[in-house]
Amino acid sequence: MEQFAPSLMCMDLVQMKKQLNVLDQQMDLYHFDIMDGHYCKNITLSPMVLKAVRQCTDKYIDVHLMTTEPADWVEACATAGASCISPHAETINTDAFRMIHKIKDAGCDFGVVLNPATPLSYVEPYLNSVDILTIMTVDVGFAGQKFIEEMLDKIALAKKLREERGYHYRIQIDGSCNKANYKALREAGADIYIIGNKGLFSLDPDLRTACEKMKEEFRKETA
Repeated sequence: MEQFAPSLMCMDLVQMKKQLNVLDQQMDLYHFDIMDGHYCKNITLSPMVLKAVRQCTDKYIDVHLMTTEPADWVEACATAGASCISPHAETINTDAFRMIHKIKDAGCDFGVVLNPATPLSYVEPYLNSVDILTIMTVDVGFAGQKFIEEMLDKIALAKKLREERGYHYRIQIDGSCNKANYKALREAGADIYIIGNKGLFSLDPDLRTACEKMKEEFRKETA
């Protein structure tokens, strides 16, 4: 069953509590982006904002670490209320297993994120430890980018490996999840759709109405 995860960097932070109250009733989990300005040239949310979000919701929160030193962020994110911590595979190549233990010892699920140019084989040695496998379908850093169609094969391969080897990870898609791509993503094997500006927040000034429109678009495109 598909799940929807609003990208909280796209919401109106001035209206955060109000918007979370609406999203709590409409969505399945949350996607929380932390960018350090080094790994990608943008700065978004922080553990301090995560702590405030956690005070407003009991929903599952996946923290996406777009940071050059993800180990430096684990304790702060876990303490602030992360449910899952997902560093980029490219940043933990030298200490992946140590990172897995660090995150799980902190009481969080372990996720990993693959950039478009990074093959699935890069994380095969520890796929059995992954709870959420996030496949980027745009390059990191900014919302509103063009969907990279070549990632559909990577999604399909992730689904195939899970079925063949009994892995338990959920396949999450980050980038351009909207009506133009819902059908292809679902057919490839997506489980969780991260919804941002185009897929959700720009659909209507009223967030509740925007959520209803998003779900209707998904139903229509995947029928």
